Formats: sequence, structure tokens, C-alpha cells
Amino acid sequence: MNRRQLLKVTASGGLLIALGGGYSWWHEGVRAEDLTIAAARIKLDALTGNNVISSGQWNPTQIFDHCAQSVEYSMSGFPQHKSSLFKNTAGYAAFSVFSSRGRMTHGLSEAIPGAPYLAGESTIQVALVRLQKAMDDFQQYQDELQPHFAYGRLTKEQYEVAHVIHLNNHLEEIAS
Repeated sequence: MNRRQLLKVTASGGLLIALGGGYSWWHEGVRAEDLTIAAARIKLDALTGNNVISSGQWNPTQIFDHCAQSVEYSMSGFPQHKSSLFKNTAGYAAFSVFSSRGRMTHGLSEAIPGAPYLAGESTIQVALVRLQKAMDDFQQYQDELQPHFAYGRLTKEQYEVAHVIHLNNHLEEIAS
């Protein structure tokens, strides 16, 4: 093997190793079956009847109501939207990264634009039931879904992933 061939093989091998490592880091062991409403419901069902606390700025009631709002708005329509330019650029890119990674990070005390204030005055169990119902309703929903306020138009499968990774991000602040 001459020097030129050796450099090509070495560079190709290094690139393959980097790509493989990047792929592993990017996906971090997230399985497609973990990004379903059914998987999210198992997590929520496990919280039912438990003493649930939050380590964040929002109490558990506010968190569950916020997540329920998001699911409900995917069917009824979000009250306010980012610009079309935003949705078609930064919003699209953000959803692509989040869905590819199987997880998201966002401001965990940021309300949905235009959504009613979440006072968190109901009980945790009432808010949890609202979220569970919203997810059940979403699974049964057959009509056209409404555009996401930041991501734009999503298919039902994309919305399912969006709802689950959104919930999972908020559950990082929940303990029972």
C-alpha cells in the first residue's frame, strides 16, 4: 500500500469512527417505542395516587396542565403563533433536532404563547387526569391537526413525538 492509499484509508476510517460516535451520542439510546403516547401514559399512570413534587418554578399541577394544554391545542389550535419565517426556519430546525435526538430542552416555566395563566390551583390528580385525557383524546383524534405555534405543520406521528419529548422534558423536574 502506498502512502496515498494509506492516508485515504486512515482518513476514511477516522471519519467512520467519528460518524458512528456522533450517531451514538446524538441518539443516546432513545428507542422509538419510548416516544409514544402509550409509553408516556405508563409514566403518568405510575404517578397517579403518589405524592408528586416539583423541583422547578412550576408546581406539578401547573406542569401537568401546561402539557395538557399543548396536547389539546394540537387538536383545537394554538392561541398565538410565531411568524411563518420562524416556523419554517428555526422552528423546523429545532423540531428536527429534538425529534432526531428523542428529547428536547426548553424553558420549563415558559407558558404557551397566548395560553391562559396556569394558576396551579386544582389538585395534582385533577391536572394529571386532564393530561391523561388529552393524550387519550389525541390518540383517538381523526381530524386534521392544527399547526404547532413554533414548529408549524406536523403529522400525527411527529406530533406524538413532540408531545412525548415535551412531557419527558417537564418530567425531569417531577419526583414522586
